[in-house]
Amino acid sequence: MERREEQPGAAGAGAAPALDFTVENVEKALHQLYYDPNIENKNLAQKWLMQAQVSPQAWHFSWQLLQPDKVPEIQYFGASALHIKISRYWSDIPTDQYESLKAQLFTQITRFASGSKIVLTRLCVALASLALSMMPDAWPCAVADMVRLFQAEDSPVDGQGRCLALLELLTVLPEEFQTSRLPQYRKSLVRANLAVECGAVFPLLEQLLQQPSSPSCVRQKVLKCFSSWVQLEVPLQDCEELIQAAFAALQDSELFDSSVEAIVNAISQPDAQRYVNTLLKLIPLVLGLQDQLRQAVQNGDMETSHGICRIAVALGENHSRALLDQVEHWQSFLALVNMIMFCTGIPGHFPVNETTSSLTLTFWYTLQDDILSFEAEKQAVYQQVYRPVYFQLVDVLLHKAQFPSDEEYGFWSSDEKEQFRIYRVDISDTLMYVYEMLGAELLSNLYDKLGRLLTSSEEPYSWQHTEALLYGFQSIAETIDVNYSDVVPGLIGLIPRISISNVQLADTVMFTIGALSEWLADHPVMINSVLPLVLHALGNPELSISSVSTLKKICRECKYDLPPYAANIVAVSQDVLMKQIHKTSQCMWLMQALGFLLSALQVEEILKNLHSLISPYIQQLEKLAEEIPNPSNKLAIVHILGLLSNLFTTLDVSHHEDDHEGSELRKLPVPQGPNPVVVVLQQVFQLIQKVLSKWLNDAQVVEAVCAIFEKSVKTLLDDFAPMVPQLCEMLGRMYSTIPQASALDLTRQLVHIFAHEPAHFPPIEALFLLVTSVTLTLFQQGPRDHPDIVDSFMQLLAQALKRKPDLFLCERLDVKAVFQCAVLALKFPEAPTVKASCGFFTELLPRCGEVEPVGKVVQEDGRMLLIAVLEAIGGQASRSLMDCFADILFALNKHCFSLLSVWIKEAFQSPGFPSARLSPEQKDTFSQQILRERVNKRRVKEMVKEFTLLCRGLHGTDYTADY
Repeated sequence: MERREEQPGAAGAGAAPALDFTVENVEKALHQLYYDPNIENKNLAQKWLMQAQVSPQAWHFSWQLLQPDKVPEIQYFGASALHIKISRYWSDIPTDQYESLKAQLFTQITRFASGSKIVLTRLCVALASLALSMMPDAWPCAVADMVRLFQAEDSPVDGQGRCLALLELLTVLPEEFQTSRLPQYRKSLVRANLAVECGAVFPLLEQLLQQPSSPSCVRQKVLKCFSSWVQLEVPLQDCEELIQAAFAALQDSELFDSSVEAIVNAISQPDAQRYVNTLLKLIPLVLGLQDQLRQAVQNGDMETSHGICRIAVALGENHSRALLDQVEHWQSFLALVNMIMFCTGIPGHFPVNETTSSLTLTFWYTLQDDILSFEAEKQAVYQQVYRPVYFQLVDVLLHKAQFPSDEEYGFWSSDEKEQFRIYRVDISDTLMYVYEMLGAELLSNLYDKLGRLLTSSEEPYSWQHTEALLYGFQSIAETIDVNYSDVVPGLIGLIPRISISNVQLADTVMFTIGALSEWLADHPVMINSVLPLVLHALGNPELSISSVSTLKKICRECKYDLPPYAANIVAVSQDVLMKQIHKTSQCMWLMQALGFLLSALQVEEILKNLHSLISPYIQQLEKLAEEIPNPSNKLAIVHILGLLSNLFTTLDVSHHEDDHEGSELRKLPVPQGPNPVVVVLQQVFQLIQKVLSKWLNDAQVVEAVCAIFEKSVKTLLDDFAPMVPQLCEMLGRMYSTIPQASALDLTRQLVHIFAHEPAHFPPIEALFLLVTSVTLTLFQQGPRDHPDIVDSFMQLLAQALKRKPDLFLCERLDVKAVFQCAVLALKFPEAPTVKASCGFFTELLPRCGEVEPVGKVVQEDGRMLLIAVLEAIGGQASRSLMDCFADILFALNKHCFSLLSVWIKEAFQSPGFPSARLSPEQKDTFSQQILRERVNKRRVKEMVKEFTLLCRGLHGTDYTADY
């Protein structure tokens, strides 16, 4: 190999000049990488070394870097370079060099068997890669050959060294196979070859593991090797002996982790469920670990309990269906389930004193799904056996969900508290799922326990126990309709009796009330039992999220029953808002809650409440509008505008979004006179304009102003009509001064709701023409710095075409310029902008016949659009956007067929267009396919995806599987 090192290395072409990559230079670069303190020099060295590894010279310097006088870091680089050359550039190696390369690698591995372990591993990976590339034709018995060569007695290396080197080689072989870049057809051939070859591996592993004289380091390596091979989906029955040996090795603390890994990998392989007899033999082996498990729990040995739990869960979770099917063995499977239950309820608090219980949660989902999937008769039998188990599980989970004592919790780190929070969410999800199996009896069970806990004088009161039971209730009530449960009235009656002395308990009480808000809407007489608790909690900053979100739910669900409480709710809310108790996002939620609440009042009541609620903010805004702009008053302005827009988001006196029954709506009088939101907006309109005049340069303030109107328009719909003329005028002035995307988004909303109404068309048309003209000027100056504006502009144009195509009939609209700008936007690097531009064209092309200026511009400039689309498909746009470009092609074909057939023929005549990789035949086939398909859009998308792969040289590669 060394004599012909230059020949197999053509793959490195295009790296750096050949002369650079000498042994001396590689060593210098490695020294720089490891020891130079300057980070820039390190980065340069790393970049250069990566080029060196793929250069033709790598074949030469790799072997020299492996010389015995070199340090391990240099030897490691040499071994890595060999692996890269073999794995990535196999096709460059002449077939007559395979054997010498193989022999050299064997020699080096033998030499490093008693040398540096990291270099040995890298050389083994290189030989494994070589073996995989030569299998099955050039080296059919690779594994058997490896075993034979390393067992030869005439080796200079001692027996144990040879044995460990062989085990390392056998371990990395399946791992290298899993990550190799072999094409799919080769992968299946090699996998089949390896399945046969494991016959040469397993007997050796069994012999080494069962030999009393085998040293611990060898047995450890055997277990790792076995673990690696079973991931090739070796039949479970072929692994029986080794699995049993691995179970025996669990008693040895040094081998424990490796044994667990091997057993779990063997049990978890997808194919294992076919070997039911072997699985049944494993149950007693797993149950036999119970004493070791209990001992570990008693001694606080978390690693051992964690490992044994992993084994029990692997068997139960992967094979519950197969094992439940063996009805005659139901007792042994139930024993395994009980063992897993022990793991779920393992003493201690997750994640501080134990880390095992969370491993079991998925098992309970799987078991339940499998039981409920049986036919009725079998299901009834298993329900009888497992319902008591699931009731026990609920008790165990609620015990695990309990908070520790306040003192203990105080010592937890923030990370531990966050892990515990996530763990409780997982428990909550499990309880919600278990309800499907246990039904209403589960709620009765929880209610009885809570009732006993709150009324019993015998047991000492535990807030943790109360909180956990309520948490269980809340978990179920949040997602399951409990409106028909007969225990909810009792629960609502119990809540005020809870002695709340703790933040965690108070939070859960709040969330439970929130979860029952729909029930309260059906039983309004009970609102007064819990509303005072919620209003009281609003004043506590520690209960900010739970109290505000609960009030919002009550105001949304029960608004028709809240008028008697409205004055109190508004007063308390105003008080906490003025005292600035809550963070910004909770203030916004609170305003949304008040919007829901006010929606159900009489118009004069709404106006009165709005006046008292908003006046302080308006006064503050007036003061701020006078001040010279600075960062702190900007924050205050954005906050106030945010409060107003969140209030208007939900204040809907016409009940556009109501899904209540008609009978409930009849309780309310039809609103008379102007809409209260419009009244308020008209009152503050001048003030908002004044604020804007000072802050027009600031995108955040402009966005906050637009949000007020956008949210109001969305909520009020037609009721917003009186504001349309003045808002159009203001938007026009804003956008003309400094174009911003938020102004275009608001214009789009106005077009969507009002453009089709004759009365509102003139101001909408004037605004549309103005923003179009300003944006076209922006395009002339260079739009690349404003992808957000271009994105919003394209969406506005598409909305105009969809809602009111007449906007494109106006003589003052330069349709040609709009079309050309949209073609330019197709070439932007930002995906959202490209998608919006494609959306515009898919709205525009169907209007060719009905809107004369559109038809004219497509006829004149449509070829330019097609060229841009083909360039994008040819490789200039991301592959993830191909469906959008396919939509344009489909629309062109459907609405401009005769033009497209001429344009596509002309375009494809240009050599190298849209990609130099295409042959004339491939272009011809594609154009014929496209022109034939005028009905099935999905087919066009498939054609475009195929064609873009051809253009990019990716067709038929593994890389395409990513999409």
